[in-house]
Amino acid sequence: MAHVQKLFKKNFLEYASYVIKDRAIPDIADGLKPVQRRIIHSLFEMDDGKFHKVANVVGHCMKYHPHGDSSIYEALVNLANTEVFIDKQGNFGNILTGDIASAARYIECRLLAYAKKAMYNPELTVFQDSYDGRNKEPVAFPAKIPILLIQGAEGIAVGMSTKILPHNLNEVLDALSANLKGEQVTVYPDFPGGGYLDISNYEEGNGKVLVRAKLNTNDPKKIVVEEIPYGVTTEKLIASIEAAAKKNKLKISGINDFTTDKINIEINLPRNTYTQDVVDALYAFTDCEQSISVNLLVIKEGYPVQMTVPQMLDYQAEKLVEILKMELENERAHLLDTLHARTLERIFIEERIYKGIEKMKTQETVFKAVYKGFKPFMMKLQRELIHDDVERLLKIPIRRISLYDIEKAKHEVDKIHARLEEIAYHLAHIIEYALENVEALKVTSGPRLERKTTITSFDKVDVRVAANRDLVVKYSSSTGYLGYQVKEGAEQCKVSPYDRLLVIKKDGSYFITDTLDKLFVGKGMRFCCLAEKTTLEEHVFTIVYQDKETRQLYIKRCQIIQFIMNKSYELIPENAKLLKFSIRQDAEIYLQYKPKKRLKVLEESFPFNNFLVKGLKASGVRLTTKDVQSIRIRRVVHKKPEEVEQKEEIERQLSFDIGDE
Repeated sequence: MAHVQKLFKKNFLEYASYVIKDRAIPDIADGLKPVQRRIIHSLFEMDDGKFHKVANVVGHCMKYHPHGDSSIYEALVNLANTEVFIDKQGNFGNILTGDIASAARYIECRLLAYAKKAMYNPELTVFQDSYDGRNKEPVAFPAKIPILLIQGAEGIAVGMSTKILPHNLNEVLDALSANLKGEQVTVYPDFPGGGYLDISNYEEGNGKVLVRAKLNTNDPKKIVVEEIPYGVTTEKLIASIEAAAKKNKLKISGINDFTTDKINIEINLPRNTYTQDVVDALYAFTDCEQSISVNLLVIKEGYPVQMTVPQMLDYQAEKLVEILKMELENERAHLLDTLHARTLERIFIEERIYKGIEKMKTQETVFKAVYKGFKPFMMKLQRELIHDDVERLLKIPIRRISLYDIEKAKHEVDKIHARLEEIAYHLAHIIEYALENVEALKVTSGPRLERKTTITSFDKVDVRVAANRDLVVKYSSSTGYLGYQVKEGAEQCKVSPYDRLLVIKKDGSYFITDTLDKLFVGKGMRFCCLAEKTTLEEHVFTIVYQDKETRQLYIKRCQIIQFIMNKSYELIPENAKLLKFSIRQDAEIYLQYKPKKRLKVLEESFPFNNFLVKGLKASGVRLTTKDVQSIRIRRVVHKKPEEVEQKEEIERQLSFDIGDE
């Protein structure tokens, strides 16, 4: 058993680590998941400036990706639709309408030049063996821009997930430039479908955002959806509107989709319904408004790490400087090698060192002759003469020696020296050089990435407020049923499907429940109302109950403000009987006592306002110690002095003899 547990634990940890690192969570170094990185690498290898069949790209990528062609095809289509690195030709679907792409054999793609500038440099890329050991694939590209912020990402792994929203490319590059200057600039998401964005709770990439469709309400009888929220397609949006209309949550007479390259969904309204009556319902009950939780989780140096947007920009700024330094140093090394080679050629030809090898008969003596010929000129070389240098000199053809152009060679050497001076200057002013690179990337990104989403502030529409209260709740005293599908009975209140009801039963117990079509609450229900804060705060409940042991009467006044749904509570003590219940404020308890010797006062009144409103758990106040014959609740009527004083009963059922059940 212990062996099995150990085996399962080991295998599970290996599987979890694989899913987290190699499938679901992107790497911060280049912002790509493994399948995306393999697709880009395949396109780099296949790149010849022309379009390639997606089927061919998928087939090429199969050398690196072990999970089949369908996963590669879907990832490629999604990557192409971000329009950041891949140029597409053919039907790649439509992320706004939800239309799917054509089969891989019908569509074509190629890398944009921008992709090479932003992340291609094989000499700086670390490679590893592919899954079968036959090929080499990149561990991560040396990306110069925060790709993860630009195109966003979403993934679910074992015990963790990531949700990163896309941001505007030019805004991200501006923020990167500001970071290089030591400034902090905040960037916020930008979506291809436009719409409105509330970033009040964005929390630097680890909170949530509210997104809304852009509605044109200029026509009082028609609403036009011009932009849609992120993550919603026109097809999904229309389906949600139709579903809400079927459930009577909003009123529409028809809906038409005229979307082409721009979104245009026309919602027509019926008679006596106007745009201002429907807008809130659209946001509350349809996909016109969405709440999106974001979680910026990435793989950093082999481990999953929670980060913020500013931290990612800090990381990318440091990474950009590091990459540019490596590029400059790498170029300088190549230039020095080239300069060394050109210097060797010039001396070898101009000083006629090749003449010294004409009489040599062995390879060893030839090499010695070359070494001897270069001894007077060693100070002019960039480094020490080595065997490979001599090999290269000996391979120079006679034609090249005879046609050697001294002026051309000198001009090339001068250009190398000039470039070396530029590199030295850039290395000494690396931040300035980095800013120039960012600006160049921004220029080549093109004008296609202007901000589409409008940042604003709005409150999420409460469905309870937006819902129409057109359901009539009735109570049948003969059957004991309560609900909006009870056909016959006394009307209690009008509700929406999202409301809650407070129900006080005959025995003094109460509970709060969601609006139901039909619920048995028992005969003799005392009270029912909407269980919303404003309604409950209006009601002060006055209860008269009798202790079953002492037979004495008590009065209790309270409010019901706090509660747990569908939990039963008690208004009166356990060993008590509820006699009277009222929600009126201008009323009093009228008691009539049993006649006894020496009892002069046979009736007495107790106005409700004479008693304090206390908590639900507080005990009642004893009314009297006398034997009560009858109890009534009657309204207190303030009469003018000239009028005859009279009393009025307010409820027929309030006439109650203490001995009655």
